[in-house]
Amino acid sequence: MDVTAIEARILQAMPGAQVKVESDDNVHYVARIVSDAFAGQSRIKRHRQIHAALGEALGREIHAMSFDLKTPGEAGQSTTEG
Repeated sequence: MDVTAIEARILQAMPGAQVKVESDDNVHYVARIVSDAFAGQSRIKRHRQIHAALGEALGREIHAMSFDLKTPGEAGQSTTEG
């Protein structure tokens, strides 16, 4: 699966998130996601959100994926609302 397709699925489920997916072989991936939606959530709940966004692609087109899931504060970023 192409990294842009994975990023699009995640962004559809988590509008406003900062999403970066990398892969050397389009089978094994690393996803770095920064979102306010992770605030107050355990690591497991964060992973479940991403698993739900990717659906059946996990285990099929996506053989393996590691996650770096943070809030903007955890990532050392500030949020702005206007």
